[in-house]
Amino acid sequence: MKEDQLYKIALTLIPNVGPMIAKNLISHCGGAKNVFESSRKKLMKIPLVGSKCASTILKSDILEKAKAELEFMEKHDIRTLFYLDDDYPDRLKHYDNAPFLMYYRGNVDLNKSRIVGIVGTRQPTVRGITNCEKLVEGLAPYNVLVVSGLAYGIDGVAHKKSVEYKIPTVGVMGTGMASIYPHEHKRLANQMVQEGGLLSEYPHQSIASRQHFPMRNRIIAGMVDALVVVESKKKGGSMISAIVANEYNKNVFAFAGRSTDEQSEGCNFLIKNHQAQMIDTANDLVEIMRWEQLDATKEIQKQMFVKLNEEEASLVALLKESEEVSIDKITYELKKPSSEIASLLLTLEFKGMVKTLPGKRYALC
Repeated sequence: MKEDQLYKIALTLIPNVGPMIAKNLISHCGGAKNVFESSRKKLMKIPLVGSKCASTILKSDILEKAKAELEFMEKHDIRTLFYLDDDYPDRLKHYDNAPFLMYYRGNVDLNKSRIVGIVGTRQPTVRGITNCEKLVEGLAPYNVLVVSGLAYGIDGVAHKKSVEYKIPTVGVMGTGMASIYPHEHKRLANQMVQEGGLLSEYPHQSIASRQHFPMRNRIIAGMVDALVVVESKKKGGSMISAIVANEYNKNVFAFAGRSTDEQSEGCNFLIKNHQAQMIDTANDLVEIMRWEQLDATKEIQKQMFVKLNEEEASLVALLKESEEVSIDKITYELKKPSSEIASLLLTLEFKGMVKTLPGKRYALC
């Protein structure tokens, strides 16, 4: 197992080998170790792998670097999440640019039934901080996992308030595990690990780099059910997260601000252009996500004869293909936001067609 992990780590250390190429190599070679034992000629036949990449793969120092990474992981209780592992964030793994492998320090289930991403400016106003704190407080009764980026501003507020209310929270980092950024959040990060965690796709020695943070944002957007933009200018990381979340068919929410509020320009833009739904409180999010209604479905009795519309029929057809299906796969396959999928599932549960299984999975009755 450790040897297999070593080769998976080594794949992530190869320059210019991103998630798609790494997955391609695994697929064609039949395993991470097989990639490094393949001939240069065989590697060059694999799509997206050129002469330079093949030569780099066969360099021996890659494995030495991977051994150093593995030693650091063992020392600091860090584990890897391979994209085919059961504990890899299931909501994220369906996307082509999802990380091939991530490093995780923590103890919370990254596939909890309800995950909310909270993002925003690094320079929030008093109003933005208040809205963020009240949002987290309002989500506390709903057994959520809060995900953010561990940055200054709204990210930090979301994490700190989650820790205060004992809500599990995960920080997706733009650095490696040896370099908490910003340094002022090191104590907060250690608190988060107790009932949440830290997640990164970068080796432990990676330091803060401008291009890392936009890449980090796709992980936040991909692993959540709902993304909330608390405050944001028209350009910035939070807007990138919102754009990606929309591309991933996630539910995006935003707090509106006055037209003269610079820190609300992004939120107002998202709402105005129908790229986010406006919320004032956590209750608005809960209602749109239909979490309360889904909690009540256990009381619904099965009906013998039902009529299905086109969308319901498509969902039933998907469920027929497997004994059970995760809501993330349903969302991905039907290309609809999770709130719409939740509504369809609720209707089908009313009609006695669908039953809920542990881990937010569904099956036909």
